[in-house]
Formats: sequence, C-alpha cells, structure tokens
Amino acid sequence: MFTPSELLEIKTLLSPENKIVILTHYNPDGDAIGSSLGLKHYLHAKGIAAEVLVPNDFPKFLKWMPEARKSIVAEYKRKVAFDLINEADVIFCLDFNSPSRIGILGDWLVKAKAKKILIDHHQQPEAFDYVYSDTIIPATSQMIYHFIEAMNDEALVNKDIAECLYTGIMTDTGGFRFRSTSATTHRIIANLIEKGADPSVITSNTWDTNTVSRLHLLALILGRIEVVNEGTVAVLYLTRKELQEYGFQKGDTEGFVNYGLSIVGVKMSAFFMEDLYEDFIKISFRSKDNVDVNQFSRKYFNGGGHINAAGGKSNESLPDTLETFKARISEENL
Repeated sequence: MFTPSELLEIKTLLSPENKIVILTHYNPDGDAIGSSLGLKHYLHAKGIAAEVLVPNDFPKFLKWMPEARKSIVAEYKRKVAFDLINEADVIFCLDFNSPSRIGILGDWLVKAKAKKILIDHHQQPEAFDYVYSDTIIPATSQMIYHFIEAMNDEALVNKDIAECLYTGIMTDTGGFRFRSTSATTHRIIANLIEKGADPSVITSNTWDTNTVSRLHLLALILGRIEVVNEGTVAVLYLTRKELQEYGFQKGDTEGFVNYGLSIVGVKMSAFFMEDLYEDFIKISFRSKDNVDVNQFSRKYFNGGGHINAAGGKSNESLPDTLETFKARISEENL
C-alpha cells in the first residue's frame, strides 16, 4: 500500500478541480475494466469526476458493467485520448507495470505533466510518481478495494463499485480457483456482495454470453488439443483462416487456455493464435503449482505476467512458433 504520507498527498490530488484520467492496458480484460470502472465510481461517490481511457476496445461481455460503454477507446478517438492525457492533472495507471503495455498511449503518458499513480499486481513495475505494487494480490480490482480502505472510504462502496470490483476479481482469479486467491480475497468478495454485487447476475452477464462463433472455435481447438512433454504440457492453437471462417469477435477466445489445465497431469497450458490482421502470434500461458510461466514467457517469448498466468508474442510463423515452444519446454524440463 502507499505510505501514510503518500496517501495524504493523493488525498490532496483527488479534488474536484483536478482533471483525472484512469488508464489501463492494451486488450483490456475483466480486471482491467473492473478495476478502472470501480475506481471511477468510487471517485464519483466522492464528488470527483474521472474518465476511463483504454487503448483499444474490449469484449462485449464486459460492457454490461455500469458506465462501461462511456469509456473512451483510443483506437476510435485518438485526438480525444491525446487531449485527456495531455490535459490531465492526475492519471491512475491500473493493471499494467510499464508504459509499453498501453501501446501508443505509453509515449503520451511518459510526456504527460500529470501526477501518475500506479496500482498494479504484475512483477517488475517501472517508476511512477506513486506506486502501489503487490504481486501477491490476485487482482488489481482487489487492490482498488484496499486503496478505498486506506482512504477510510469503505462506507462509500455502493452497488456500482461492488459490481465492477467483483467482476474484476472473479475474472482474474478464474472464478476464485487460482492459488493466489486468499482468505482476504474471499472476505472482500463477501463485503462486495453485502454492498449489492449479485454473484449469479455477474456470472451470467460475464460468462454466460457464448456466441456461435466462440463455440465453433472452442470445439475446433478441443478436437485437436495436444499433450506433450510426457503429459505435463497442453498445446492449443488457432489460425487466422479459422478465426475468419467462424466470424471471430473480440473476446471469443477468452479462457480457452484454461481448458488445457483441466487435463489430468498437465502443469502448463499454452494457447497460440495468429493475429487477425498482423503477422505475429499471440500466446497465453497458464500453469499450476510452481511452474513459472512468467519467467518462461519473459525468457523466450517477449512477454510476462504472473507466475501462473502470462502472455507472450512470437514473430515466427505458427508452425515455427509451436516447434520453438516444444523445444524450449524440453530444454527447461517443465
């Protein structure tokens, strides 16, 4: 958490006179959007206006959250995004550890005159004016709740805040299944339910939203899932042609990588997908126990994240990327 003196300084910065922007990472997920909107609603409850800015659009299954559709999407409104960052007095940086994680907005962020406040749970955060970094906490949305606690404002938590933070925690813990989910996490979830978050409604709005294209793609990859490295590593992949054939929409492949981990004996799952428009491969890694996919991704695939959940990228072709991956896991004795 921020130090007591930092909290006092932040309280001074959070005034209605200051222009406040909440910024999150490229390809926003449930935690990115949940933490950003949760913070926005908290600031509104204090009588402070704030704008949520995202580098690119996010999946439809996250747009049910209160005021999600009012978020500024930089890929559609570049000039508006530039002005927001350039004119801001305070910029909250949520769920990313480096300006490089927010695309073109990173250059603008570095040059901005605003005070920059980082709240994030990824490893190796870069320097910001104020830093609240904790890699043990499973979701940035949980950190926003702790921030509200530290500001002595728990009484301000309302239904809008509760729904957003619950969604962020639920999605980033895999439905409270990942080992980073703590007793504290569950206590916070209980508090959010008491404040108006309805687990059944949130789960339905977020996860019971399958499209036909998503189910077709899921059936395709499950039909050819490969288990290698003596049964410890699952490999899943999709080609650009397949994405086009089944009418891929943003968010359709969310959670696909987790199916590999459901196989008995598998300790690591890797999902490879050709980008729809550019010549590179997006990679998602998930693992169990002490298999560190964060270090693996950093070492071989220009990525990173958490010990049990990380992402990466390859500029090789899909067949070459798969071949490289299999060679690397053999070398690492995973």
